[in-house]
Amino acid sequence: MTLDDIYIVLSHPEESRNIGSACRAMANMGIKKLRIVGKREDYKDRQIRILAIHAAYIWDNAEFFDSITQAAADCVISAGTTRRRGKKRKEWLVTPEEFANGAAIKQEGKAAIIFGNERTGLTDEELEECSIGINIPSSPDFPSLNLSHAVQIMCYTMYRKLETPDFSGYTPIPLERLDKTVTSIADNLQKIGFFSVTGRPDMELFWKGVLARAALSEGEATYIEKVFSKAAGLASKPRQSSGEGS
Repeated sequence: MTLDDIYIVLSHPEESRNIGSACRAMANMGIKKLRIVGKREDYKDRQIRILAIHAAYIWDNAEFFDSITQAAADCVISAGTTRRRGKKRKEWLVTPEEFANGAAIKQEGKAAIIFGNERTGLTDEELEECSIGINIPSSPDFPSLNLSHAVQIMCYTMYRKLETPDFSGYTPIPLERLDKTVTSIADNLQKIGFFSVTGRPDMELFWKGVLARAALSEGEATYIEKVFSKAAGLASKPRQSSGEGS
């Protein structure tokens, strides 16, 4: 995946000036594809161009859609940004860095990063149209980010991952590979009757969050799977008597 495969999607933005600022933020990081859920005629062209400065070409080439689902229909992943957490939010929210790590592994396909209305953000219904949720960490005292600032953070994160050298010495596993590791852990815990004590979905959610933050390499993920498999095998064997007192 390259920067040309990244699509910024603004869902019903209210302020024309914020669209212009978002265009400039995108251009700073080499991301040029803008999609808007709404109608072009609803926005003030002059205000957008003033704030976009030399990035007005992004506005000129912007595509318009009736829904988030339509805007992301040709993408392999659609990520909705949200500052709120809760039962109706995505059960598993990743950080910008975690999303970038997963997207960078994909060999081909487009990725949509979706931003909600300035006043309300993405609604629960809009977030349900996305395949994953992204939470940009911010101060709990003032957590709401300006639309263009949120766009800048995501574009910067993608630029850093896709366009700058990785000196870490390894490549973190993608999100779909992480799911396999989490499933392997849960399957082995189930073999030894662990889920008679606690629920499997909560445990899978716990491990997914922990391991995603760890940015595991392929070797590390495989090793963890082997550890849990070995532990389950040992636990299923009958205990041998020490022979003392017999």
